[in-house]
Amino acid sequence: MKKTFALSLLVPLALVCSCQKQDSTAEQELTKRKTELDAREKALDDKEKALEQREQVIAKTRVPSVPRIAPVPSPAQPRQTVPPEMQGLVADPSQGRAEREQRLQERLIERQRKIEEVQRRRVRVSRPTQATAPSTQEAASPIPSPTPE
Repeated sequence: MKKTFALSLLVPLALVCSCQKQDSTAEQELTKRKTELDAREKALDDKEKALEQREQVIAKTRVPSVPRIAPVPSPAQPRQTVPPEMQGLVADPSQGRAEREQRLQERLIERQRKIEEVQRRRVRVSRPTQATAPSTQEAASPIPSPTPE
């Protein structure tokens, strides 16, 4: 009986000891993975910081400087003249307006011509119908009309 009792205590003790050995190898593997993950995380953090710095540099170069607001010249002040070498590069607003108004006038003249042409056609079409209409002498013919007056 002592042998069976000792054997029954020895078997669970052996199982517990073997599990502890496996746990220690699992813990070693876990710590190894954890250190690898920490190294990866640190590398990602470094990359993120570098990317943020790069974006900040790009953003600084993209942001235009705040332009100074020039004071509005009063009518009494003479207008600034453009240097001769720059005159071909700067558009003259009065010239653009004049061209626009000239095109507008041409369109109005063309439209007026078309309207007059349409009116002439209508007059030509309406004249033959008036010529075929009965004259006043024919209307006073002695033939009585079928409708009572």
